[in-house]
Amino acid sequence: MNRLADSTSPYLLQHADNPVDWWPWCDEAFAEAKRRDVPVLISVGYAACHWCHVMAHESFENEQVGALLNDNFVSIKVDREERPDVDAVYMTATQAMTGQGGWPMTVFATPDGTPFFCGTYFPRANFTRLLQSVTTAWKDQRAEVLRQGAAVVEAIGGAQAVGGPTAPLDGPLLDAAAGNLASGYDETNGGFGGAPKFPPHMNLLFLLRHHQRTGDPRSLEIVRHTAEAMARGGIYDQLAGGFARYSVDAHWTVPHFEKMLYDNALLLRVYTQLWRLTGDPLARRVARDTARFLADELHRPGEGFASALDADTEGVEGLTYAWTPAQLVEALGEDDGRFAADLFTVTAEGTFEHGMSVLRLARDVDDVAPEVRARWQRVVGQLLATRDTRPQPARDDKVVAAWNGLAITAIAEFLQVAALYASPKDEDANLMEGVTIVADGAMRDAAEHLATVHLVDGRLRRVSRDGRVGQPAGVLEDYGCVAEAFCAMHQLTGEGRWLTLAGQLLDTALEHFAAPGGAYYDTADDAEQLVARPADPTDNATPSGRSALIAGLVSYAALTGETRYREAAETALATVAPIVGRHARFAGYAAMVGEALLSGPYEIAVATDDPAGDPLVAAARRHAPPGAVVVAGRPDQPGVPLLADRPLVDGRSAAYVCRGFVCQRPVTSVDELVAELG
Repeated sequence: MNRLADSTSPYLLQHADNPVDWWPWCDEAFAEAKRRDVPVLISVGYAACHWCHVMAHESFENEQVGALLNDNFVSIKVDREERPDVDAVYMTATQAMTGQGGWPMTVFATPDGTPFFCGTYFPRANFTRLLQSVTTAWKDQRAEVLRQGAAVVEAIGGAQAVGGPTAPLDGPLLDAAAGNLASGYDETNGGFGGAPKFPPHMNLLFLLRHHQRTGDPRSLEIVRHTAEAMARGGIYDQLAGGFARYSVDAHWTVPHFEKMLYDNALLLRVYTQLWRLTGDPLARRVARDTARFLADELHRPGEGFASALDADTEGVEGLTYAWTPAQLVEALGEDDGRFAADLFTVTAEGTFEHGMSVLRLARDVDDVAPEVRARWQRVVGQLLATRDTRPQPARDDKVVAAWNGLAITAIAEFLQVAALYASPKDEDANLMEGVTIVADGAMRDAAEHLATVHLVDGRLRRVSRDGRVGQPAGVLEDYGCVAEAFCAMHQLTGEGRWLTLAGQLLDTALEHFAAPGGAYYDTADDAEQLVARPADPTDNATPSGRSALIAGLVSYAALTGETRYREAAETALATVAPIVGRHARFAGYAAMVGEALLSGPYEIAVATDDPAGDPLVAAARRHAPPGAVVVAGRPDQPGVPLLADRPLVDGRSAAYVCRGFVCQRPVTSVDELVAELG
């Protein structure tokens, strides 16, 4: 009997027809293992995971493997994106036992959930032998198995401990963090480290704010170079926009083809802020097309954003995306085919498998002659039309609260910057206008969906699908990312209800996730108790729960003037400061928020009858210092604290700038406002 058919998780649904007697994560599964006196197999993965698919095809779809599992184990399938708490605990155990981690994650545990053997992907022959060995050990060496489990639990309990050293996250420490990142920078290819190479979005956001606060040219150059290298590489979809999860090489050529919502949301922020600060045309194009990718490919109308596009198409990586020179000629004709092969570095030898190439941009297309640019755009359109006739990767339609929060914040920032640079003289002004319209609609859909579907009895739920909310409770990153998103919605729309909702989420987080010494657990005090309570302070693929919460607290404090939220943020940030100082690559979001606190953050209120078109509003957003909040609208608008008691001046729009509880006199000209923000 397979119990996954009613799941909200596409990953679990992928296994609903396996010959394995799968259980979802639930108390009943562990009770069944105890009743039968058998160990538990906990298999963790996610829908877009290539090697998860491989192990599924090799092992979990195999009748003999299914019989071994059904006879000797209770098998539990876990979607790591639905249950990041379960994933975090057992990933810590896997890393403690093997020195590395990843997905699929394969954990053998006692009926009380204590892990005693962990690994990742196993080929079928190895997995079969492992199942036989674990079965024998459970029957004949039970005492040793239990001792091993106790040692693992002790190790992961220490790894998840809170209450460690603290330090103020001050200017010298952030300067040192920027220097630490610079010392590990790949001068040739951009980014940090070697293969596989992941987009360092949170570190780039930190470096942009660091440059803005200090004027450090090195920080800006690292961002510029990395942004250009990624945008020209195979990790970026040269036809439809959007970034793949990572590059298997050190020079961004061949991606692991899955496209994740969180990567694209965070990278949209990077390119948007680079565009805002420099006017860079490449950053503008990539921000626009990444926003379009989110709206066109991941948005679910009337709901939020889907989680991912799969790495595989019909079980083959790159089937949708890779090309040969002959395929380019077939799609475009002889002349344009040769032009495209040269422009996109498609060779007879290939850069991928079987003589195929992943499209990379060999030359600049943003500052070229109009006829070259027109030819490039025509070729892109034709290739995309051809690609659309190929089999397409599956989409994980699960809506994850935290990742939708990241996307809402990113699109809100993009819309504000797009409004600054809007010009009917641009050759693709209509394209930009169209993207802003669909992105705005997708963002509002997602925000409403989180507010009305994911908020249940005042508490966040982690996931939903097809409009139906799932059972998993929200974890700390959900509360932090969604609160930050609602603060962004408040600034964009001037509507008070978003700020009210953000405050409610933050109050819940402060009450239910707090740990000793100003730290925070990743799960609530009334959540399901696991073998350890996770409390990971490091930023990895997404901001840690702690960093996300701090970001939400800082924005909310600036928007409301309520100092207790700022104090909570500063105390929590002190628990992450030692990581910022020693391991800056794993604390990029925390360092980014630290820059906001060090800068002020500035609180900018523009009292105006025309928030959409007022030059003061545009100047405030164009020149906003790191982490600044900007609100514009009529004076004393209900639910908007920054506009309270801030009237027009002599009938003219007025900007009010505050920093560190000190407010300047209101100004009515753009030059005066820019001078105050400088």
